[in-house]
Amino acid sequence: MARTPHSGGGGEHGGEGGDRRRGRGRGRENENRQERQDGDELKDKLVTINRVAKVVKGGRRFSFAALVVVGDQKGRVGWGAGKAREVPEAIRKATEQAKRTMIRVPMREGRTLHHDVIGEFGAGRVILRAAPAGTGIIAGGPMRAIFETLGMGDVVAKCLGSTNPHNMIKATFSALTRSTSPRAVASRRGKKVSDLLGPRKDQAPAETPAAEAPNV
Repeated sequence: MARTPHSGGGGEHGGEGGDRRRGRGRGRENENRQERQDGDELKDKLVTINRVAKVVKGGRRFSFAALVVVGDQKGRVGWGAGKAREVPEAIRKATEQAKRTMIRVPMREGRTLHHDVIGEFGAGRVILRAAPAGTGIIAGGPMRAIFETLGMGDVVAKCLGSTNPHNMIKATFSALTRSTSPRAVASRRGKKVSDLLGPRKDQAPAETPAAEAPNV
């Protein structure tokens, strides 16, 4: 009896299975590509990296602790710390933590704070001041990294306490979380923004006609 020829993987069903497998592969590639695009929108800065040692029976075991700031330069920023045996892994852990703890900061005209604010954490104490256009970022160390990733263009910051990077970053984020906008204050009080700020400067009151001089 003659046997009917058939192909194990090249038949109709085998082709469909291959297409399904290839389709699933393309789906995973699209998801990975979308994740990379979303990640490309964020800007991260390495604030500091420190080598720490643990004394064990056979000697010292070294690991690295990284401190990273992440922001979208549009008003959102976060920070994270990571520790691992290798530097890239420590940075990756810190970056992932920073993405999970991002906060939104209200900004005036998209460039500076609405008001001056003070932040404290432990021995760290910072003061952030709103600045006119063209001032730039007058800050140093970890605070500059925060403002650059946040997208703030004009601000004056001063560290008044501990210069430890962790304390400075936590104090700065404490100040940013206290920052608010006139719209948020008005909504809490049930008023309009104009009731809090008054009339705008460019809206000058109408001039009253001058009194006519009496005829002599």
